[in-house]
Amino acid sequence: MNPEDIVKIIESGIENSKATVTADGNKYEATIISDAFEGLSLVKKHQLVYALLNEHITSGVIHALTIKAYTPAEWEAL
Repeated sequence: MNPEDIVKIIESGIENSKATVTADGNKYEATIISDAFEGLSLVKKHQLVYALLNEHITSGVIHALTIKAYTPAEWEAL
């Protein structure tokens, strides 16, 4: 699975999101910015993303996934 496939899954599953994904083999890092994360804890943000990619994680296609999830305001504050 290439990073662009993961971007498509995330952006189609989380409304008004912008995702970037990098890969090192089957280990991925995703940065996602979306209003959908507003008011959610870090754990809830990650659960939202994991739910979209769960079948690929359980099948082993995605071995490891690091998630950085931000609201637009959080992203701007970085």
